[in-house]
Amino acid sequence: MKNIIYKTALFLGLMLNTVNAQVINWGNTGKEKHILNANIGAEYGVVFGVGYAYKLNSKLFPMTVGAEFSIPSGSTLLDDYKAKAGANVRWIKVHGFQFSTRVQGVFRRFENENAAIMNFGLDMAGVVGYYRPKWFGGVEVGFDKAIVTHFKHSEHYKEIYPEVKNGWYEPATGGNFYYGAQGGYSFGNQDIYLKFGNMVSQDFKTKPLLPFYVQIGYNYKL
Repeated sequence: MKNIIYKTALFLGLMLNTVNAQVINWGNTGKEKHILNANIGAEYGVVFGVGYAYKLNSKLFPMTVGAEFSIPSGSTLLDDYKAKAGANVRWIKVHGFQFSTRVQGVFRRFENENAAIMNFGLDMAGVVGYYRPKWFGGVEVGFDKAIVTHFKHSEHYKEIYPEVKNGWYEPATGGNFYYGAQGGYSFGNQDIYLKFGNMVSQDFKTKPLLPFYVQIGYNYKL
């Protein structure tokens, strides 16, 4: 029973904070170096996010490095949140078709009546799409893995399981696969985009009550 509660709590934490990565139109990167992002989406709950990316000079493999922060809507601000940092690289370009990959380190926090959970993880994804200066579309497949997780149990939980101990739990304690589509429109130094898709846990069996994600985002480049 205790293991079931652990897995359920961690799974919910991952589902509330999985897919909020910034979307880039590789066909409209221009000379701008800085990309500011704001987004809102639904991933089991409503999630708000902001991000920043810096474009590095590379004609062969264009790359951005940056960070993102997101919180789900709720009565207690910063009860649950996620921070990510990493790089996004465009590897292949054949006419308008392009392939890119993203790797980000993740720190997230999730709290319920049983425990406050913090974990460090890794989010990896690949995107294949068709990119033009004014519009783009593509498909994405990714994996978000919690590598090491810290549990701080509530007094309520300790009353049920007095032998439980707080601390770090490893090896890896959970992960989600996600897959979907994305597309957007670019005008000047701005992008608006939509992304949506499905999520499933790493055992390919467990899904949340709402097994999908949707996100609307805005980029401003300068």
